[in-house]
Amino acid sequence: MIRRIWTLLPRKLRREALFGTMAALAPRIDRPEPDGQGSLTVAGYFSAATGLGAATRRLAAGMREAGLSPHEVDLTGPLRQRAGPEGARPMEPVPEGPGTLVVHVNGFMLPWALKVLGKRAVRGKRVIAVWNWELPVLPADWHRGFACCHEIWVGAEFVAEACRRAPGCPPVRVVPYPILPRPEPAAMGRADFGLPEDAFVTLTVFDATSSLARKNPLGAIAAHHQAFGDRPDRILIIKTHAVEDAGPAWAEVVAAAAPHPNIRIMADHLPRAGLWALMSAADCILSLHRSEGYGFAIAEAMTLGRAVIATGWSGNVDFMAGPGAFAVPYTLVPAHDPQEIYDLPGARWAEPDIAAAAKLLQVLAERPFHPPAAPFPIPDYPALLGRAKPAAELALPGSGR
Repeated sequence: MIRRIWTLLPRKLRREALFGTMAALAPRIDRPEPDGQGSLTVAGYFSAATGLGAATRRLAAGMREAGLSPHEVDLTGPLRQRAGPEGARPMEPVPEGPGTLVVHVNGFMLPWALKVLGKRAVRGKRVIAVWNWELPVLPADWHRGFACCHEIWVGAEFVAEACRRAPGCPPVRVVPYPILPRPEPAAMGRADFGLPEDAFVTLTVFDATSSLARKNPLGAIAAHHQAFGDRPDRILIIKTHAVEDAGPAWAEVVAAAAPHPNIRIMADHLPRAGLWALMSAADCILSLHRSEGYGFAIAEAMTLGRAVIATGWSGNVDFMAGPGAFAVPYTLVPAHDPQEIYDLPGARWAEPDIAAAAKLLQVLAERPFHPPAAPFPIPDYPALLGRAKPAAELALPGSGR
């Protein structure tokens, strides 16, 4: 009976009740702020089949590349996130005592994460939260996370500005994500994907549960059709997943693509190496997003040496530069999301210029090229965390090491 009553409550009321309770129950972080020396733990969605899951794995991988040895704690299961095909890992305990605890979950989930980790895990730790967000203003329920961390890391200046606008926000630091593991495409070519060798292939990639209004595949369809009509040698691939959880908005995407024989939808699961192979088989990656917190698909395409055409607004503008990176002009409009993920009063996001995107597609199709692979340096995590450089990096010049 209680469960039935709970499910009948409005979604916003349920959310407020759940996260308000977690904020009240979360263990308090130490004040004054500890120095963070001691163990290093990264807690986050290590097994999640989402952008936040990929971001967590990249953060930990970057720390290892920088010579650190973070202890990993998977919160995918305890925080009820969608796991990948292999399922969630068991949650390991956090080493007790002094150290640094990096929690890669968003603001409204941070109190819940600390509650799950427990008082002993938090006691004595410097707590760094890592947040991703896609609008210029934070939702009010994210503010509860301010009391649960000493510092916030974000991947892009766009997200940092959103955080800093909120009263009471802790210090915010922009720490770009490394693109790790480095993309290694599977040994698959166009024929493996049923693509003709002589076609100009455009690819758009997104998670269908991460707001179709924000990812804007309808804009990609419109731009491609305006550029090429139904030409059989001009193909658009819409690569997505989790469409069963996307709600009625997905049917609109399918209906928009259906009349055009040169627009194909791929919604089946692809291993990461297979997705990179698909990216490598394309001539161009198209992202007419209305907003991105970072833009991993764009970054991966640039790492693979593929041209990108993307909305010139939000997180991706921090790194989208150089040959082969083409920014689409836009206007800012009120954000409206039928999936209710980004329905925030007063918030605005970009409406990309479809005609300009179509023109860029035409220009690239006439003169396709593969730009040099873009570098994404690994941040200096030891310096960011106030830790000594690994011994191998401290060797004196001329020492022979």
